[in-house]
Amino acid sequence: MDSGAAPPVSFAEWASRHERLIVLAGLAFVAASGLLVTLRTGDRLMMPMPGVVSYILLLFIMWWAMMLAMMLPSAAPAILIYAAMRRSMAAKSGRQQPLALFVSGYVAIWTLFSAAAVILQFTTRGSIVLTGMFALTSNLLGGALLLAAGAYQFTPWKSACLRHCQSPFMYFARNWKKTASGVFGLGLRHGLYCLGCCWVLMLLLFYGGVMELTWIIGLASFVAAEKLLPAIGPLRHLAGAGLILWGAYLLAMEFT
Repeated sequence: MDSGAAPPVSFAEWASRHERLIVLAGLAFVAASGLLVTLRTGDRLMMPMPGVVSYILLLFIMWWAMMLAMMLPSAAPAILIYAAMRRSMAAKSGRQQPLALFVSGYVAIWTLFSAAAVILQFTTRGSIVLTGMFALTSNLLGGALLLAAGAYQFTPWKSACLRHCQSPFMYFARNWKKTASGVFGLGLRHGLYCLGCCWVLMLLLFYGGVMELTWIIGLASFVAAEKLLPAIGPLRHLAGAGLILWGAYLLAMEFT
């Protein structure tokens, strides 16, 4: 027997060595499964529903799955930076709270947003007409929504929130917590910055279609580009100008 053979590696040790890969694979799985659930639930919503409660529940599942699929992958840099800092802190000062607790803060924020979107969609169903793909049929409302989304791209709130999403290291360093409630709160507050970046853009789902796959992927890709490519400074301004021009065109068509 070879006495110099390396001892077997435990699963916990293997996982700690490959945490980055595990996190990325997990986010990819969330994105893919979230899109699948969104489309499957959307199909169910087009069928006759047994009652209001079932309809609201399915509507919430659709929005919740879609928001996680769209937003968690764009939070990958922040999650990976937090995971790296967590490993460093654990080596210096002992055991830290699990990474999942931090991520659950993000999930809580987008769960609340999903609930708000469901309330908006359900309470306006009698006054705002949507297509079968849950897209606005009114150029007036669509143009106003595009103008609002474009204008928000130029606001200081958008700039401040985007800065925290693009460079989360200093935020984590200044606000690091070791308790379970503190770690959850850290994810919750950083999730609020993520919401501050994207909430108006997410409402554009009502323009292109809440269940339109290409529109979902397009918005998710732009949100990710804003966060992952901070060197492209004019990106949000160019997008904002484009949305304003698009909205102005729709309104001009409406009133001519």
